[in-house]
Amino acid sequence: MPQVKICGVTTLPDALAAARAGAAFIGLNFYKPGPRYIEPASAAALAAALRAQLAAHCPLLVGVFVNETKAELQAIYDQVRLDFLQLSGDEPPELLAALHGRAFKAIRPKSVTEALALAASHAPGATRDERAPALLLDAYHAALYGGTGMQASREVVLAVKALVPRVMVAGGLTPANVADLVAAANPWGVDTASGVENGNPRRKDHASMEEFIKQAKAASQTIL
Repeated sequence: MPQVKICGVTTLPDALAAARAGAAFIGLNFYKPGPRYIEPASAAALAAALRAQLAAHCPLLVGVFVNETKAELQAIYDQVRLDFLQLSGDEPPELLAALHGRAFKAIRPKSVTEALALAASHAPGATRDERAPALLLDAYHAALYGGTGMQASREVVLAVKALVPRVMVAGGLTPANVADLVAAANPWGVDTASGVENGNPRRKDHASMEEFIKQAKAASQTIL
């Protein structure tokens, strides 16, 4: 079954609802210009409360960053006690390698050719922990670092998956279309943020999260 990441969570009730719906990952966004930004101190409090309530059943916590320094990544990783780091900006492959297996890269390729080149350069330095993706594939946008509501093409998804099996797909996924993606491409994981919101990027719709996860998992069972 695909691993599901609910990204851009900013409140404990939404994090708990995502966990109880079956999310394997919760994404915390530390990109200050983004509408889903959470301050590190607030994220640390959320993470501590979530782990206290869920213990071993707590989803893995992923910090989402854009063009931060290694020092800042390390500081927030330690403060929040993150499980993994997602680099969603223009970070070079060398930064992944310098993070010693704690990070993976998000790419937004314009074409299959660019997708394969980016995957080949960034996947080798990504975490080898099989609980996490080796790469996150998002839809291309000229100005935005994800969260656009746009979808990556299936051709790109399939090409990247052939090169990097542990690929998580993001971009425009909703409860209404995630099953189609899973049935067509069977990715290792799927990621959603705006797709489970009702217009407010600071809050998740709990029923939408449940339906998203239900649809993703049901579609994978038809493949088997």
